[in-house]
Amino acid sequence: MKSVKYKFLKYIGFDTKSDPDSDTNPSTVKQFELAKELENELENLGLKNIKLSDKCYLYATLPANSDKNLPVIGFISHMDTAPDTSGENVKPQIIENYDGNTILLNKKENILLSPEDFPELKKYIGQTLITTDGTTLLGADDKAGVATIMTAVEYLVNHPEIKHGTIKIAFTPDEEIGRGADYFDVDFFGADFAYTVDGGEIGELEYENFNAASLNVTVKGRNVHPGTAKNQMINSINIAHEFHAMLPNIKRPEHTNGYEGFYHLMNISGTVDETKMSYIIRDHNREKFEDMKKHVLAVTDLLNKSHHKEVITVEMKDSYYNMREKIEPVMHIVETAKQAMINADIKPKIKPIRGGTDGSRLSYMGLPCPNIFTGGHNFHGIYEYISLNSMIKAVEVIVNITKIVHDK
Repeated sequence: MKSVKYKFLKYIGFDTKSDPDSDTNPSTVKQFELAKELENELENLGLKNIKLSDKCYLYATLPANSDKNLPVIGFISHMDTAPDTSGENVKPQIIENYDGNTILLNKKENILLSPEDFPELKKYIGQTLITTDGTTLLGADDKAGVATIMTAVEYLVNHPEIKHGTIKIAFTPDEEIGRGADYFDVDFFGADFAYTVDGGEIGELEYENFNAASLNVTVKGRNVHPGTAKNQMINSINIAHEFHAMLPNIKRPEHTNGYEGFYHLMNISGTVDETKMSYIIRDHNREKFEDMKKHVLAVTDLLNKSHHKEVITVEMKDSYYNMREKIEPVMHIVETAKQAMINADIKPKIKPIRGGTDGSRLSYMGLPCPNIFTGGHNFHGIYEYISLNSMIKAVEVIVNITKIVHDK
């Protein structure tokens, strides 16, 4: 199973950063380069029904080697990396037998990966860590997922004594920009249920995520010379500040945790004439989520009335919903993953995702899809790292899931 290391190091060599400003599908053509490499590997492993779509969705089937009538299981990961940080020319550093001390990522810039800043590093003393060189992200999100699925499939192919039903795998583009499920062909995939392998710390098992919406706010002002502005100027920047101040301070990401939702101001730009703000709105509870959106409309109405004209317009669009609603009727798939971890001597950590995954939308498209760990930390930035030991355990969990489903 240690071949997962070599697969991971190969895959992070592909720059697959997605682009939120692109209107193409996939958002970046370079994602096809990794997809074609994986397509070749799957062919060499002898998988069937391999298909790489023109939208860069890669599907494959590992046929059953058992006569039992078994459910079809799927495993899914995404190939793209986040646009937040460069994913080009990734130069990984391998820290064997980590001693618990600060890791020097980049001597020139004095960039340090320190347990003082990231206390969870202490959990990995004695293990092998893979880090960045402090100039790019690592790409463990989610090439670690891709590597663990590919390694598990290779292991099952090379160990036919392990009996299993039909296994479907898929690798998707553009998950990091919220488009990973846009062109996913659930019918062609043909699984009864699936698991996204896109989580963090070892043991994570998630079947709840945020309800999510985007919010774009436009504030219209009126600019006149400040020397003669009395009762004439309407400063859109000031009104934007009023709007933001009327969203609860305690409902900002930096003040929330667990199941608590938030309003997150992601961008603001403007002049006296016009100011634009973009937010994301999140909450695990659907009723609270709807109340948060109603509050936005109430604030908008109040400010428009107080300024005696429509100075604020808003556009809100739901992005995805909490997959718990779709998973609860088939909780046996969560219990299967939980038992697979226990069988691998891993303590399951069932917790809500403070975000979303392809699995959320896929669950609403008819494919129930909880999320399991890869072992990575500090995704999307230069401090990203992953434990090789955790990746190996993730491979074991995937194999264990197939065993448990067969033996039930």
